[in-house]
Amino acid sequence: MIMNRRNYDIVIIGAGVIGCSVARALSRYDLSVLCIDRESDVCEGTSKANSAIIHAGFDAKPGSLKALLNVRGNQMMDQIAEELDVPFKRIGAMVLCFCEEDISVLKDLMDKGEKNGVEGIRLLSREEALELEPGLGDEVYAALHVPSSGIVCPFELTLAFAENAYHNGTEFSLNTEVTGIKMLPETEPHTANKPKDADEAAEDIAEARERLRSGTGYKFMIDTDNGSFVSKCVINCAGVYADKIHNMVCEPSFSIVARKGEYMLMDKSAGNTVSHTIFQTPTRMGKGVLVTPTVHGNLLVGPTAYDIDDKENVGTTRDGLGTVRAKSSMSIKDIPFNKVINSFSGLRATGSTGDFIIQEDEKVKGFIDVAGIESPGLSSAPAIGTYVADIVCRILDPAVNPYYDPTRLGIPRVAEMSVEDRRRLVGQRPDYGQIVCRCEEISEGEIQDAIRRPLGATTLDGVKRRVRAGMGRCQGGFCAPKVMDMLAHELGISYAEVKKNG
Repeated sequence: MIMNRRNYDIVIIGAGVIGCSVARALSRYDLSVLCIDRESDVCEGTSKANSAIIHAGFDAKPGSLKALLNVRGNQMMDQIAEELDVPFKRIGAMVLCFCEEDISVLKDLMDKGEKNGVEGIRLLSREEALELEPGLGDEVYAALHVPSSGIVCPFELTLAFAENAYHNGTEFSLNTEVTGIKMLPETEPHTANKPKDADEAAEDIAEARERLRSGTGYKFMIDTDNGSFVSKCVINCAGVYADKIHNMVCEPSFSIVARKGEYMLMDKSAGNTVSHTIFQTPTRMGKGVLVTPTVHGNLLVGPTAYDIDDKENVGTTRDGLGTVRAKSSMSIKDIPFNKVINSFSGLRATGSTGDFIIQEDEKVKGFIDVAGIESPGLSSAPAIGTYVADIVCRILDPAVNPYYDPTRLGIPRVAEMSVEDRRRLVGQRPDYGQIVCRCEEISEGEIQDAIRRPLGATTLDGVKRRVRAGMGRCQGGFCAPKVMDMLAHELGISYAEVKKNG
């Protein structure tokens, strides 16, 4: 927990990729900002379990927020990756159809993409598609080629947003669950003893809005299991619980359903099975089962898509993984399923409106929903951050932060260094020469830095997401004891107190 005060201009609820992107965008301004999350780390929800794709924007309905922010976020990713030192590759994507009748679906996607501003999109015959991906399935009839699609590491992107926001003044309070939100009496328009008519109520609302704009008075009390916070604005980035947070202080206006997706991850030796992200024609439930290399060289297949009631259910099932295997095998022949090293599932926050919900509430001024951020949420995250910051600027009219620095330097990646660069680093920091995770070639120095940095790791999974120790073929079977020793030492806790997550 990194927190210094109780009164803020902005409180952000949720420290996933969206909440952290919003935090970074707001750190450009002279505002006191607190980002809170019920989990022990950032990136613990949807952001840690998704397809890791930077979508081009051909699937979203033209004119929708999804379309606008997907394309804009995609266009921002090269600069974001450079500024924040996160891995990103534009490998392109292909959308497959399996019969002549479905050519019309590809044409419709191409038309949407062109209307949304996606560049370079084109239809391919089977023969043309095979030139790009020789391993396509025998039933593939044609494909849509989208060169601007890319892949990223969602963990590192979220962490980079958070670290950069922190260095620019944002505070974080983790292990902090919101239990209630209420409007403060001094700015709430309906707290006087006598009844008010419509004109008087409207005057009170206008006065409260002006006090908010002028920077005097706080509007919200956010109660948590870690005390209460006072804020002028609240930004709801709570993922699958965004409807619950909204309803604490606003009239119900949308609902969120958890849409579950199961995945299979394969060893790096399978990473060259495809060179593009391979989609199938989408359905109303999503973009379908994909096959893609990851930015770190693994192979990922999935997800399934089905709605569930339990927003905590992230287990995998035999039927779900069987569906992933069967459907992905239609796209690509000879997928090496004998090289699966992990399976997992994630929950998408599917909103009832069919589009992203990003707006200040009509009645509760200063409360901003950023909800229903399902796919392409990761792709849209940089653009969502600036979009929300623009809303805040219209409310609070803040000055620019004169000390804002958009750059962040990541932890050195020993496995990716040249021999000379590695020798130079080890000369300065001998702990970078001691390999702890043999599968991923992760050094003791990298793990130390993962723990010691601001917002540093406090669990095995926290280390894993930051530097990939335990992400390889043995899934931590070799390195976990050493990482646990290091966590216990660095955090000043006993070995028995080290947690895998949470």
